[in-house]
Amino acid sequence: MASDASPSGDEEVKGKKRSRSKVQRKMVDIEELTSAGHKALQDGRPQDALICFKDALKTAGQLQDSRVFRACSFNLGAAYVEAGRPQKGLDLLHQAQPGPKADRLPDLQFNLALAHKALGQNQEAAAYFLQAAQLYRSQGDGGNEGDTCMEMSRCYSRTQDWSLAVQGFQRAAESYRVAAMLDSAATALKEAGIHMIQSDQFSHDDIKGVLAECLSLMDSTTDLRMLGELYLSVGVSYCQLRCFQEARLCFQQALGPAAHCPPLLAKVLHNLGAALNSLGQFTPAVGYHRLAAGLYGSLGCRGDQARCFSNLAFACSQLGDEEEAAESFILALQGFRDTADYEAQVQVCESLAECYLRQKKQKKAVQLYKQALSTLSYCQEGGGIQDRLVERLAAALQQSLGIGLQRPRPFRPYSDSSPVRQHVRKNEIPRSPVANHCLDKPNKPAYTPAAGCTGEGISGRQEATEQSGSAEGGVFETSEYMSVAPGLHSSELSNGPRHTPEDPDTPGELGSDRENLHTDSDTSLVCPPTSPCDIREAASPMSRWKSRFCSVM
Repeated sequence: MASDASPSGDEEVKGKKRSRSKVQRKMVDIEELTSAGHKALQDGRPQDALICFKDALKTAGQLQDSRVFRACSFNLGAAYVEAGRPQKGLDLLHQAQPGPKADRLPDLQFNLALAHKALGQNQEAAAYFLQAAQLYRSQGDGGNEGDTCMEMSRCYSRTQDWSLAVQGFQRAAESYRVAAMLDSAATALKEAGIHMIQSDQFSHDDIKGVLAECLSLMDSTTDLRMLGELYLSVGVSYCQLRCFQEARLCFQQALGPAAHCPPLLAKVLHNLGAALNSLGQFTPAVGYHRLAAGLYGSLGCRGDQARCFSNLAFACSQLGDEEEAAESFILALQGFRDTADYEAQVQVCESLAECYLRQKKQKKAVQLYKQALSTLSYCQEGGGIQDRLVERLAAALQQSLGIGLQRPRPFRPYSDSSPVRQHVRKNEIPRSPVANHCLDKPNKPAYTPAAGCTGEGISGRQEATEQSGSAEGGVFETSEYMSVAPGLHSSELSNGPRHTPEDPDTPGELGSDRENLHTDSDTSLVCPPTSPCDIREAASPMSRWKSRFCSVM
């Protein structure tokens, strides 16, 4: 009997060995497929990654190991989010870790948040990001906590919960500091400053304190492009606070890091020239305007180049060189025509007409006022602007006919002589960039701002794009921005002497932002950190892909 039982026992042992060997082979296959999926994502091939993760999940289904199956489901769900199919990814992520344990897994909460964010469900996404951040903190993972707080704040930014966004960015900065990631901490503080400007709950001193803290961390930034973008974005924020000297210093600090990145350098030069215009330092400003215009031209950024020519025209006019001012306005006008920017064309036509009137060229001024009125018909708003243009056209016609009337005095922007309030108000500081360039302030003829840093995400921006800024003498930027992050654009920014009708040669205040691209005919524009000619938002501390993945073994 023993001899009969012995062979069957050997067969059983051999069967178990074969079974174990088969399981091991499948595990090796799953590991290889998972690794290949990660590599495909790194290489920017999300569809190939999906194929790998699907095959891994299919193979895992042949094993009786729920842990491996859940890990593969988790990776496939994250890959669907990365591939732009968030609903499919969300369904798989919910299956990846059923039960109470799901609430204790920060990577799962993070991926669920990303899926909701991609679906436009920002409140749900922010709640998951907050839970993930708390879990990362409990694990002492400051880097991931910082990344999560950044994402959470961008969700708040999209819902315009500025104060919550600020709190999130400041918490991110704190987490990055704990993790010794000081360059990422500087980026978070830059975003906090941008969003503080959007809110009405922070004083100028609060904002300046955050910007100063951001600057104090920049020495640790080794990425030159990121460093240049940070200086540019902080400079734009200072412009929005009317701190033009501080802004000028930031833009000058950005010149070196931006030297090997022509798109970024163009924006820095643009903003520096505009800041100098705002400070009344027109002679050095002229050189920066010319350099920026040349760089924009070589990059094919016609709109930004046109804004530089507008700034150059203003500076030349202030220096008494009306001939070059007129030539620069003509170049700006052609650039805005090439980009079909009708609002900017109206502004430049009016400014050029004023320039011709100063040169006693009434007939040319009449032609420009007529052209401005014709172009205004393509703009969404402009009733008040039309009335002013008609009035000026009539006066110019009378002058050209020799009726001896005084030429119309240039329109001067509203001047508020009251001291700066304790807290920043939304009507004092420009909002995040909005892409509609509408003429909704009919009492401000002008040019148009350019774009300059993120963001962004700088981006919303903006970004915040999601979303940049301007000042007297120029339009300053942003996410996207910063988008980014949200970038910041020009608005009621002022510093120095104001225009008065009795003193037409005195440079005055100018308000101009992305929503209201008008400046007084005696002012120029600054550029925001992000623009169509593609300055990427400051390098994200996140990995190449945002979703969290896991290895099976």
